[in-house]
Amino acid sequence: MRANNSVANECLVVRRSCLKQNVMRKYAKKACLMSMFMMLVLTHASAGTKGKQSSAFDWNPVINAIIAVESGGNAKAVDKSGKSCGIMQITPVCVKECNRILKMKGSSRRYDMDDRFSVSKSKEMFLLLQSFYNPRNNVEHAIRSWNGGQKFSRRATQRYFERVMSKMK
Repeated sequence: MRANNSVANECLVVRRSCLKQNVMRKYAKKACLMSMFMMLVLTHASAGTKGKQSSAFDWNPVINAIIAVESGGNAKAVDKSGKSCGIMQITPVCVKECNRILKMKGSSRRYDMDDRFSVSKSKEMFLLLQSFYNPRNNVEHAIRSWNGGQKFSRRATQRYFERVMSKMK
């Protein structure tokens, strides 16, 4: 029960801070609500881990929301440029990066371009990238980096982030 009160208090602090700062009145309420939602998601995900990284983090809600935004669930989807493919719209650069990570970890396993059309292998690639670049399981980082790469711009990924978050509710 204490954890719930703590989260509620933190949410109130964030909301008050947002309202006090008076940043872009039009978006302040939305930003505050998103911040509170993210705090709840992250607090819930880390509950019981006592500050340690959770190896059993459930990425399914995030993956399913990304799938809904990226392809609408169509595993054969290909974007207009022909570069992003499959249910999660994976690019050749993403496949290459997954293979680089696997090589660094000493694994003999590799992905090929056709694996982008496999639902299970697409999800594996997402999870591999998260385990390597996002060890703290930050949901916002996961969503934004999926859209904008590891050096994403918050501004450039804002609309995508909002769309994915709306699918998670």
